[in-house]
Amino acid sequence: MKNFEEQMKLRAEEIKEKIRKYLPKEDGFQHTLFESVNYSMLAGGKKLRPLLMWETYKMFGGNEDAVWPFMAAIEMIHTHSLIHDDLPAMDNDEYRRGKKTTHAVYGEAMAILAGDALLNLAYETAVLAFRSETESRRIARALEILSKKTGMYGMIGGQSVDVENEGKPLSIEQISFIYQLKTGALIQAAMMIGAVLAGADEEETKKIEKIAGNVGMAFQIQDDILDVTGDLTVLGKPAKSDEKNHKFTYAAVKGLKQAETDVEKYSREAVRLLEELPCENEFLRELILKLIHRNA
Repeated sequence: MKNFEEQMKLRAEEIKEKIRKYLPKEDGFQHTLFESVNYSMLAGGKKLRPLLMWETYKMFGGNEDAVWPFMAAIEMIHTHSLIHDDLPAMDNDEYRRGKKTTHAVYGEAMAILAGDALLNLAYETAVLAFRSETESRRIARALEILSKKTGMYGMIGGQSVDVENEGKPLSIEQISFIYQLKTGALIQAAMMIGAVLAGADEEETKKIEKIAGNVGMAFQIQDDILDVTGDLTVLGKPAKSDEKNHKFTYAAVKGLKQAETDVEKYSREAVRLLEELPCENEFLRELILKLIHRNA
């Protein structure tokens, strides 16, 4: 696709502006909390999850405004997870998206509160979709997906297994389980919600779930590879963070060459399933391939 990078940049900027209107004003006695929330939400990033949601929504013919609150909500939940991931009790990282992490700027206690606030704000924001013209049934189903895929049966559950086993030898099955929940579930939530809000049927939604699951696996394995081969100026966060935290990653267990092969395998399967759908979105197909094979 011609000018893909330019189109992606324009879409990301539009998403940032849409999300901004759901963020708090930095005033009142709790202004420091509001500042830390906004600092974290606006600290760069490609807004990939809301973008995946938006493009999936458009692919299935969505043309109303119900998707915007959910796009903001998914980015809030993702940012909440990054804030807590970076805490001293977790990965203890000082840089994220090329800037100081929230706890490095505002302190550990305020960072915990900022993460908690964003998780709650996500649901406060998502329910605003009921004000749209979209069928309430679709919105309720989207909320069900958002809740399950980001909770203890999804993202947070994956994180718990990761934390509990830090520094311990892990099988590739255990690592894959962690990746499917910790990374894949949020990508699944984004794409499934886009499909559901646009009116996709159950079979189509299940296929989107499989596509997103493959994207999530490829994305996280590529993240492992970049942690070994990248650097701070490109990644926006320290390289070799996994090694520092004694994590047994997919790339560490299988080796870089096999990890790269498996990224290709998962990405090919995602595209194959995408092409089986009765609708298409060339930008979404290109986006999936680009984010999987990214260098940052």
